[in-house]
Amino acid sequence: MANINEGKAERFKRVAARRTQNILNELRKLGNCSNSNIYKYSNEEVSKIFSAVDSEVKRVKSLFNTKAKSNKFTL
Repeated sequence: MANINEGKAERFKRVAARRTQNILNELRKLGNCSNSNIYKYSNEEVSKIFSAVDSEVKRVKSLFNTKAKSNKFTL
């Protein structure tokens, strides 16, 4: 539960750590699909999966690399 006095940095650390761990857990589960004794898949299917994952990682990473856009006029 969030502390009322929690600052932005503390909130970021708490939320980002939990969400990152969730992503890592899901990637491990996806890795379980590589067991060819249980699943049958093509190289094309694997490429599509990782293309989608890579694209989303790049998109989200770019959100952290862009500065907040201002609507104020400046010279």
